[in-house]
Amino acid sequence: MTDLVTGDDGLARCRWGASTPDYAVYHDEEWGRPLHGDDALYERLTLEAFQSGLSWLTILRKRPAFRLAFDGFHLETVAGYGDAEVARLMADAGIVRNRAKIDAAIANARAALDLPDGLAALLWSFAPAARAARPRSFAEVPAITAESTAMAKALRKRGFRFVGPTTAYALMQATGMVDDHLDGCHVKRPPAAVMG
Repeated sequence: MTDLVTGDDGLARCRWGASTPDYAVYHDEEWGRPLHGDDALYERLTLEAFQSGLSWLTILRKRPAFRLAFDGFHLETVAGYGDAEVARLMADAGIVRNRAKIDAAIANARAALDLPDGLAALLWSFAPAARAARPRSFAEVPAITAESTAMAKALRKRGFRFVGPTTAYALMQATGMVDDHLDGCHVKRPPAAVMG
């Protein structure tokens, strides 16, 4: 089995990106593309935390419900959530109803608002230099790096929860801080100018 597969559309993709139609769209249109903006990065950070212990496909399929439940992941709105909103979220069957993760999402919104330069500036400050070449197989893709470990530590120091080095690296992959599409994948490599 190879880590790169060609789909019915003739396009070569990272194997996971060809496993379901949902993954194909996510792989082709979002994963690994540079993402900026505090609210947008807060959404990804929150969803990565909710994914912990679950399949990303579960979270991806529930993302529309998450966006609705969390008011579009608008930082100021979520930071203002109280007991009524927590109860509403715990009763929402469209999302993952985990009290610790819900509490973390609210605490993380509040912590993000306390950052002097914003969430995007902090997260992107940990983006490594672009690799000279894409990985040839998933065996070359790490689960954690020095940068993701440093990011997780910096976030926890500032009051963020449910953010360890593995979650931080998954965030880096999803938001284009690193390019882990495999060599030969049809998705174009982002310009180096937007990698950091």
